[in-house]
Amino acid sequence: MQACQANSSSAAADALVTVPESSARTLTRATMTVFSFAGAMLIAASSSAVTPLYHLYQASMHLTPFWITIVFSSYVASLLTALLTVGGLSDYVGRRPVILVALLLNAAAMVLFSEAQGVGQLILARMVQGLSVGVGTTALGAAILDTNRVRGPLLNSVTAFLGMTAGSLGAAALITFASDPLHRVYEVLLGLTVLLIALLYVMPESSTRKIGALASLRPQVRVPPQSRVILARLTPANVAAWSLGGLYLSLMPTVVATAMGIASPWVGGVVVAALMLTAAIAVATSRNWPVRRLIVLSTSTLGLGVAITMIGIEQQQVAALLAGTMIAGAGFGSTFSGTLRALLPTAEPHQRAGLLSAFYLQSYLAFAVPAVVAGLSVPQIGLATTAYIYGAVIILLAFISMMASLWTERYRFQAKWKPVRVKKTRQTKTRARF
Repeated sequence: MQACQANSSSAAADALVTVPESSARTLTRATMTVFSFAGAMLIAASSSAVTPLYHLYQASMHLTPFWITIVFSSYVASLLTALLTVGGLSDYVGRRPVILVALLLNAAAMVLFSEAQGVGQLILARMVQGLSVGVGTTALGAAILDTNRVRGPLLNSVTAFLGMTAGSLGAAALITFASDPLHRVYEVLLGLTVLLIALLYVMPESSTRKIGALASLRPQVRVPPQSRVILARLTPANVAAWSLGGLYLSLMPTVVATAMGIASPWVGGVVVAALMLTAAIAVATSRNWPVRRLIVLSTSTLGLGVAITMIGIEQQQVAALLAGTMIAGAGFGSTFSGTLRALLPTAEPHQRAGLLSAFYLQSYLAFAVPAVVAGLSVPQIGLATTAYIYGAVIILLAFISMMASLWTERYRFQAKWKPVRVKKTRQTKTRARF
């Protein structure tokens, strides 16, 4: 999803320009925008391409759903670590060096995945990939903003969702139509990564260096006092949205294959892609909506979509599953957009780095922890029952946030239109007698 530049403002007072852009690179800034967008898409696609392969790993390595969620959570843990430490490093050392490191890490992850023979190697590959995503999305997103201030915010809001859509669909297609998918998927992604590494050499630098790089590595996680009430009100919706993403990126292909009895990996990939694509569309189309209305609509849409999805799983109806997924995806994307738009304005500029870090800490914990709990529950209560309970909790959390938003809106309306009682003076009473 969208990565935060958690430490980008920690040493802003120490800014010192030291390195001018090389005159040898004559490509336009628009070229850097396109390159950064493609790079962010590739890193996101690489992260989601693993999801449709989980069912194959279960068969070849005899993995239980619990170990699938452990592999997924290791990715989330390393991603969060990278965000909180080196998320703002490109502000100090430049975009290109950090992007290079991210692409090299992604290439290393593809090699590790291709050579993995056991769950330990899968965990290692996922952790390296998490570092790549955490390092790369912040630097690439910053480069997009550097080179295109007008369209940059919109591009950054949809790149992760679009990338994960492409990764899920691409991997599902290779699993279905290509031979040896456990290697072919990573070979394709490795080739694209090497291409971007080569193209990076001729890309212009979009940022200047400054001192304070070491200080920027210290995590800043702090919620300003004026932001705490609204964060508490939005927490159920935020946890619900990210928990839904964690379910789809870890267990949903297994649910499709096992609980619904659908052997084709294409369906599992399409389901994940449908969630991410509709989330991207929702983010793009709702960016100008009033925040309060967006929160109410997004939470109600999220709950409705999850309910239809669970019905599709119970009835083993792929059409209902896809319909519910698309509705839930719209709720997922608009909830993500709405919570950020409601939360960030409550903080002063110097407080936003700490607030964003706290927000993403909460989000990625919701991304991973419920999935691990679900994986632990499968042996005791079964995969289908686990999915139903998981969905019910998401619906409950979305409903709580929706009601909190409606109650707040009603309270403000009543306060605004509360009638004012005017005391009668002695003069008006006297006139009344006549």
